[in-house]
Amino acid sequence: MSVFELPGLPFSVSLEGDGGGTAVEPVRIATGPRTDLFVDPRGGATTLNAARVLGHPGEGDFQLSVRVEVAFVETFDAGALLVWGDDATWAKLLLEWSPDHQPTVVSVVTRGRSDDANAVTVAVPYIWLRVSRNGQAYAFHSSQDGVTWVFVRHFEIGAVEGHRVGLEVQSPLGDGCDAEFTDLRWSVETLTDLRSGV
Repeated sequence: MSVFELPGLPFSVSLEGDGGGTAVEPVRIATGPRTDLFVDPRGGATTLNAARVLGHPGEGDFQLSVRVEVAFVETFDAGALLVWGDDATWAKLLLEWSPDHQPTVVSVVTRGRSDDANAVTVAVPYIWLRVSRNGQAYAFHSSQDGVTWVFVRHFEIGAVEGHRVGLEVQSPLGDGCDAEFTDLRWSVETLTDLRSGV
């Protein structure tokens, strides 16, 4: 497992999953065919092979945001921010190609089994995504410009000690997908208002 640095992050990350390669400047991640992170809530298949880069953020509150642009080809192709506890405990905030062929902000929280919730659609294949840790909880936000943030979700996935955070790319139905991650920003400021995102 290779360990490397990403511009803007104060911790090292490692590449996991079925990836087709990673470039660092700018950050580009390629995932292989039929890759995903999902535990079917109906008791069906579990797929945990999406390409991802993850690292330990340390203790305390933080905010991590990034501009994600996805080279969409097939339904459910996506680029995402990811919070990872273990195979049964994780959450992701994605820009995903919907069955209606629209870029859509989607969140998935997994506690044994995954849920799946659409937030908003956008007119372009990119958006800013942000994850914030507040104590033992996390918040997801999205933004059209990297300045004004829209609340997506507030959740917890157990004790945060040992959690890793990073980036993910998936192509559950396709032959692979590439995403570019730019404007990577890290802050140890505590999010004070969930709804306004400030």
